[in-house]
Amino acid sequence: MTEILKNREYKKEKMKELLKKIHKGEDVEKLKEEFKELLRSISPLEIPLIEQELVKEGISAREIAKMCDIHVELFREAVSGAEKEELSDIPPGHPLHTLYEENKEIMKDAEMLNLYASTLANTKDEKMRKEILGVLKGIANQLRAVGFTHYNREEMLLFPYLERRGITAVPTVLWTKHDEIRAMVKQLIEILNKENKMDWEDFVKKVKEKASELSRALVDMVFRENNILYPTLKALLSEGEWVAIRQQEDVIGYYKVKPGNEWRPKAKPLHPYEIDTTLTAEQILSLPKEVQMALRGQKLEGDKTKVKREGDLELDVGYLSPKEIDAIFKHLPVDITFIDKDDRVRFFSGGDRIFTRTPSIIGRPVQLCHPPKSVHIVNKILNAFKEGRKDVAEFWIQMGGRFIHIRYFAVREENGEYLGTLEVVQDVTEIRKLEGEKRLLDWRD
Repeated sequence: MTEILKNREYKKEKMKELLKKIHKGEDVEKLKEEFKELLRSISPLEIPLIEQELVKEGISAREIAKMCDIHVELFREAVSGAEKEELSDIPPGHPLHTLYEENKEIMKDAEMLNLYASTLANTKDEKMRKEILGVLKGIANQLRAVGFTHYNREEMLLFPYLERRGITAVPTVLWTKHDEIRAMVKQLIEILNKENKMDWEDFVKKVKEKASELSRALVDMVFRENNILYPTLKALLSEGEWVAIRQQEDVIGYYKVKPGNEWRPKAKPLHPYEIDTTLTAEQILSLPKEVQMALRGQKLEGDKTKVKREGDLELDVGYLSPKEIDAIFKHLPVDITFIDKDDRVRFFSGGDRIFTRTPSIIGRPVQLCHPPKSVHIVNKILNAFKEGRKDVAEFWIQMGGRFIHIRYFAVREENGEYLGTLEVVQDVTEIRKLEGEKRLLDWRD
């Protein structure tokens, strides 16, 4: 049996077979020993690729996410003795170092959440109950930030690098699990806010159940990230890719961790659309042994799409053709007019406009485009923008039963140099009527 388990293809097929058995509802206890024996011989890095094959075979990401709850628990013991990623060779400031440190905080909060929920259930003192409940609410509200910082950075900054290399199932499954955890946090907060609307025993029971469920989910995600996602990223991403990730992290934010500044990379940033997605034999041989095992026999088809096409204009972020730019302006739900630094009309958007514009105004001084009685207002706005005293002016009017919002924005270079003024006009009549939420598509196909 030992010799057979050395064959990666056998292990891969056996793993898929066992996961499918779990998916079909077979008794986990009966499969546990077989599962452990198999996992002792499998690198944690192989599991994401096996999941990817399951997706290709028709098992949905949501179904795999459900199986994760079972098989993560099963392979936790099997891989716990495997060599873990050490922070000693990842300096503070490196995105991986930050992610590992955040996971320590998430683990602490998950454990505290479970502890306080259990304590609440066993506490009879009224004053102590209120104190514990206050702590629980604080932890639960803090955990909301895991979704829009830690998980969001992974989804927006890390996953694209795997996807460009053809590894798409791993991000899809993890994102599904992220959303499940976000929903659990929201549900726990909703329950905690019903303190005075429920029978106390029922309330405590629901709090304990939901807190325990959320705690397990958070711990399992930390385990999967530390033992599967992060080692994979460390093995595959170059310094330039990490530089690009680091440059964008601050925009999203962090969970209870502030990145250090000891990491001093020299590489230029490499965004997902700039990387070579082909893994050559030489590159694979330069990877750690576990990654070589995980990639052996795999035909990963990287995304070869050229982001910058012939004729595209390179913008601050991204590339567009002149035709696309023109079409975008025509489809914007607002009217746009741009006046340059010399007060000349340079551009206005097409499509259905609220205020009529004709090509004859291009190049015309903006003062001559307004009634003489209002020119002094135009000049007051432009002068304030040019002098840097103001950045926005806005008005709203009623016109033909519609509510029209008119705004003027000073357009500046990064150094503050005035480039011109942007006029934005929008009919907000229907927008002002909106209430509540709409999260589902209501098309009738």
